[in-house]
Amino acid sequence: MSQRLSLPFSRLGALRAACAIMVLCSAAVPARPQATSSSAPAAARTSKPAGTATKKPTGTPAKTAAQLAAPMKSYGLSTAPIKMEVFTDYQCPSCRSLFEQALRPLIQSDYIAQGKVYLVHHDFPLPMHMYGYQAARWLNAAARVGQFSTVEAALYDNQNSWQADGNIQKYVASAMPAADFKRIENQMAGCQYQAPGTKPASLTTAAQATHCALDTYIEQDRALGMKIPVQSTPTYVITYKGQKLPVGSGTMTWPILKQFFDSLLSQ
Repeated sequence: MSQRLSLPFSRLGALRAACAIMVLCSAAVPARPQATSSSAPAAARTSKPAGTATKKPTGTPAKTAAQLAAPMKSYGLSTAPIKMEVFTDYQCPSCRSLFEQALRPLIQSDYIAQGKVYLVHHDFPLPMHMYGYQAARWLNAAARVGQFSTVEAALYDNQNSWQADGNIQKYVASAMPAADFKRIENQMAGCQYQAPGTKPASLTTAAQATHCALDTYIEQDRALGMKIPVQSTPTYVITYKGQKLPVGSGTMTWPILKQFFDSLLSQ
């Protein structure tokens, strides 16, 4: 069982007051579908005849989608005394408000740059949002090529537009150079949009030709959220020097969050 921090009421009061007026984007959490996994295919090897000169490579070859590392969806140093984990749905209006009013200022502040706070994103798409799962796929594909922060901002900044027709690709593409977008787009092969309440394409049948490896990362985040349990988005868990505080949910402003962080750091 995690030990809760013992804080003076005056220091914790600001955060609790904010929680009391938070507008929740709540929904019943569906049963967790079985996560899938992908493995990189073995590299093909060719033999060279004796005496054949070996050419030196002129550059580092681009990695295939299967060879890319797991997505990095975080800001700052993991050694920071404060860790803030946020479970969000990119189509959730309250998640956008939290990002605009508190998380973006946090990301741009010296709390991240100076190693005071480690901010971690977790995907928790809700079935009530038609394109939430698909948005999470684009986000994870972007994170695997180092474009997490760019796409996170693009999805929230253009939420009203892409949630109207599901054209998430348009805003991902416009946020970065064409070469980077192509690497992201390659990972989305087989990741077709699925209607809310249905299983992702990769989970329908074992014999299906297409496979969305990105679902693995989304389901890992969802499984983590179910243990809390996450009952609405955004939900956040703040840990100070290894000790978890009570789970929070809803929106808040940067001045309130900053005041709370300062109260922790002053101890």
